[in-house]
Amino acid sequence: MSEGLRDRKKLETRKTISDVATRLFIRNGFEDVTIADIAAEAQVAKMTVTNHFPRKEDLVFDVREDFAAWPTALIRDSVFHDTRELYFEALGAKHALVGFSGPGFVRMIKESPVLTNALHELHREREAALTHLLIRRHPEEELGPTLAAAHLATVLRVLFQEVFDRTLEDRTLEDGKAIVDEVWPLAEQAFDQLEPVFGGY
Repeated sequence: MSEGLRDRKKLETRKTISDVATRLFIRNGFEDVTIADIAAEAQVAKMTVTNHFPRKEDLVFDVREDFAAWPTALIRDSVFHDTRELYFEALGAKHALVGFSGPGFVRMIKESPVLTNALHELHREREAALTHLLIRRHPEEELGPTLAAAHLATVLRVLFQEVFDRTLEDRTLEDGKAIVDEVWPLAEQAFDQLEPVFGGY
């Protein structure tokens, strides 16, 4: 088997395990599903599950690296303005990285302290990535880059939570457009409030 085929098979297996786990978690509750249950349903060995996902909560947040790296990995020039632009692009696209998912997924996370803590950890990792980027770009400053990163990360976290909360409340449009329409002006307000202080980063 070629290396490319092996890699593709691994990705397919990983996705299958993640999809199966999420379906079981939503149906039965995160705490009530075991790794053995997931392995049996996905028709793989328990070790295969843990090799792909060392922690049970990683099965839910299988976009961990992308979540933490976004938007840092896509920033070109201005950290503030690029983050703002990237946020609205993701909001318009109803992307998972800004909070879009199904009501069952949101309810599962809200009902599990383990998953709630794991989500907070993802937000902290995103803030750390922004902090490191700003410190590299502004090594001459002491506190400014850290404060800018903290404020930007807070805006992203609060807006993410707004999408989450509205996901459980919204019953008007299945495609999530109502949520986009509601959150968009809130996001504009949030970034506008930061710009006078941190728009130069």
